[in-house]
Amino acid sequence: MQAIARSRVRARRIRASAATALAAALATLALSACGGTSTEDATRATAASRGGVDPKVTALLPADLRNGGTLVAASDATYAPDEFIGEDGKTVVGMSADLADALSRLLGVEIQLRNAPYDSIIPAIAAGRYDLVLSSMTDTKERQGTLDFVDYFVAGTTFYTRSDGPDVSGLADLCGHMVAAQKATTQQTDVQKQADACRAHDEPTLTPLVFPDQNAVNLALSSGRADVAIADSPVAYYQVKQSAGKFRIVGQTYGKAPYGIGVRHGSELVAPLRAAVQQLIDDGTYGKILARWGNDAGAVKTAVVNGGKG
Repeated sequence: MQAIARSRVRARRIRASAATALAAALATLALSACGGTSTEDATRATAASRGGVDPKVTALLPADLRNGGTLVAASDATYAPDEFIGEDGKTVVGMSADLADALSRLLGVEIQLRNAPYDSIIPAIAAGRYDLVLSSMTDTKERQGTLDFVDYFVAGTTFYTRSDGPDVSGLADLCGHMVAAQKATTQQTDVQKQADACRAHDEPTLTPLVFPDQNAVNLALSSGRADVAIADSPVAYYQVKQSAGKFRIVGQTYGKAPYGIGVRHGSELVAPLRAAVQQLIDDGTYGKILARWGNDAGAVKTAVVNGGKG
């Protein structure tokens, strides 16, 4: 009888141990379900716990920003998918906004994107109204006369037309057409130079149509006012994709050059911004941002200062 009793006690203990183990397993599953199960979730949780700040990078900041602060960045939010206004009608979203957010976390400072007309940005930064520009701005030798750039992306220039528009292979084929470009862009310069070349060679007249923002460029093309539009390659391809067959890419992309985050000459922000962009490249954050907006083709491996040659 005693042996039977001991056997029953052992059985109850085994069942209790199994129940405890099962409860523990279920609790672990419940916690995993609540906290997220992906590597991305785990990464976000780690970043949140440490604030995402890299002390080696923040040490390069001007003294008044090392314990936090705010930088105001100008961005022409008509240039999707790089920078444009979101569904709420006021927030700047896109590749530049995501980069600003990632840089903010790494630097430990807030970067506020302010929508601004593209042609006003360089004078406004020179006058101190903004701390930097993050707006798909091509780093050129001419612009380096006013700003220093931390280069983070490479883009070319692409032509696009309506689906029934003219075939264009290059700039020389623009003679005889109405061509839309955004004011103060490298594309405006190219179109105006080509208009002079058409005239000098007694070719049919090229009429540049210059608009204050990219939205107006797209409207001019869709309405038939312009025969051809010209823009940075990511923007041209995005507009064609969004047009549901109304626009098409024509010709070859040309003039590849770097985009740069621009700051005033001699600014102490150059070193920390370069280090922060390089860190985002190295840790994979940069690549994920570009992929989200379909801009993988413009990725760079190294953040350089004033790398523009044109």
